Formats: sequence, C-alpha cells, structure tokens
Amino acid sequence: MSRTIIISVTADQKLELPSEIQATLNPGDEYAVWQTEDTILIKKIQKSQGFSDLWQCIDDLGHDPEQPAIEEIAEIVKEVRRTMTEDESRS
Repeated sequence: MSRTIIISVTADQKLELPSEIQATLNPGDEYAVWQTEDTILIKKIQKSQGFSDLWQCIDDLGHDPEQPAIEEIAEIVKEVRRTMTEDESRS
C-alpha cells in the first residue's frame, strides 16, 4: 500500500499524524529515520521473533537439492583433515 498523506508540525515541533496512521502503530515499535535537506524518510525496523522465526523461514525455503548428504560432508572433512596432516608433516 502506497499513498501520500500530508502531515504538519505542531507549535512544539512534533509531527501530527492522522488517526489512520496512528491506528497502525504499536507500542514498542521502532523506526529508523533518515533526513536530507528537504526529505524525511521513516521506515519501520523489522524485529525478529527469535529462533522460531528463523526455523520457519528455513522450513519455508524447503530442501536444497545442492545440499550434500551427511556422508558426503563426513568424507570432505576427512579429506581436509588428511590434507592438513600431510601439510604439517612436510613442514
């Protein structure tokens, strides 16, 4: 949703927001504010709800067909360890 709403600055230098904007604000919400010479941009900061949100995002993405199997990862780790051991014995 995008629309232009005119707001004004009160005598005590506060922004006067229309009631329909105020109705969308929640206590504790935080906003980032950027200001240039003739522009003020206000953007809501999206807060993470924690690990449950992260796991939900991962579940929503689904299985990665490029993800190696556990056995493949184990073989890669063994190969890296073997290579490191050989490099150390050469030094």
